[in-house]
Amino acid sequence: MHAVVRVWNHAEEMLVAFLLAGMTLVTFAYVVFNNLYGVFYSLGDSLPFANDALLGIGDNILYIAQEMTWSVALTKAMFGWLIFVGLAWGVRIGAHIGVDLLVRQFNPANQRRVAMLAVLICLGYCALMTYSSEQWVATLYEVGTSAEDLDRFGIAQWQIVMIVPIGFALMFVRFLQVFIRIVQGKQQGLGLHSEVDDAVKLADNDQSGTEK
Repeated sequence: MHAVVRVWNHAEEMLVAFLLAGMTLVTFAYVVFNNLYGVFYSLGDSLPFANDALLGIGDNILYIAQEMTWSVALTKAMFGWLIFVGLAWGVRIGAHIGVDLLVRQFNPANQRRVAMLAVLICLGYCALMTYSSEQWVATLYEVGTSAEDLDRFGIAQWQIVMIVPIGFALMFVRFLQVFIRIVQGKQQGLGLHSEVDDAVKLADNDQSGTEK
């Protein structure tokens, strides 16, 4: 079981890194091609003896830039995947300081109960969104709507948005792991107590400064 969790964690991190790198590379390539052809046109004007060759290179680069209209749509799709993969990853690393900060406002005897209630609410929300988004994806699949600017690669709209139910389902599993740890007494709140403590100290310092 621990081996499966480790593989899942590693795959999650790799996917986040891949999406970030992919978005950066695609955007970088699009910007380069949209500005590079002008350089060769200028060189062609400055070097008459190589004008035809340089203008030919510039034309080819301009053609590539004009054909890369799909890059914007691909970047948006990858960003959407990054968001929903990041939801589960955020739960895993405890990136919900606001919820945990609310839990810490209660006395130690009630913190565990409030944390369990908060996680149950999160589980219910994730389950609802997983079901609703799955119905949405199923509808898009039946309709067969093509993805704008990505249809040239045979990509349909449902293939992009299917990350929505997958992301909420993964987040449900992550919250379930948190709930089990709270029930077992392995953690008091939703995690990252050091971050919560820092936030509480910062709030106290601001309040003290205001009072002075």
